[in-house]
Amino acid sequence: MKITLARILVVEDDEVMRTFVVNTLRRMGIQSIETASDGISALRAMVVFRPDLVLTDIHMQPMDGLEFVRQLRAHANPVVKNMKIIFMSADASTGTLEEAMPLGTYGYIVKPPRMENLQTKIELALK
Repeated sequence: MKITLARILVVEDDEVMRTFVVNTLRRMGIQSIETASDGISALRAMVVFRPDLVLTDIHMQPMDGLEFVRQLRAHANPVVKNMKIIFMSADASTGTLEEAMPLGTYGYIVKPPRMENLQTKIELALK
């Protein structure tokens, strides 16, 4: 899939970071972008928006990114269950990485994401 045709859901509780990521995606030519501020609203957005890829923060309330992805992986619908995910977090601690990586994601980007790094991860995920 061409990256510019991708439908991307950005799950980020910090409004400034959410706007930064959306603007970065737009600079890459991606126009079909939906946002959510936590895992609960992201689950609702999954049904309506049907993204090709989800970029999600980890530390959010009331449902964090790890729990959001666990719920996706346990979902009955195979499209949702196998959703392509990239984690974004300012937290690059070993404990967080060890908890996040087994959830079957296409990477972990330390925030704020550099456009080149984000584009490379998205391209790999959408191959």
